[in-house]
Amino acid sequence: MTPVHYAFSSAFVLGLTGLAFYRTHLLSALLCLEAMMLSLFIALSLWMLQLDSASLSSASMLLLAFSACEASVGLALLVATSRTHGSDRLQSLNLLRC
Repeated sequence: MTPVHYAFSSAFVLGLTGLAFYRTHLLSALLCLEAMMLSLFIALSLWMLQLDSASLSSASMLLLAFSACEASVGLALLVATSRTHGSDRLQSLNLLRC
């Protein structure tokens, strides 16, 4: 494994462990998801450059578009939960109550 592959693999795993262990606030969970998506995008882009394949360029742009949509939906959820519950702490959320 090259150092570049190791760096992006460790960035993805770091985002995953942050999502798994540090779930105090909704904003921190969303930032961990965004870091995971960014590491996947960069890894897919570098893989496309290494293979000299133009057919994979649409896949990286599609992943970037999904990442932007995920960020906007996450921000909307953050604003909605802050307005209804008063904070973004995940322990204060009750999914059975609207």
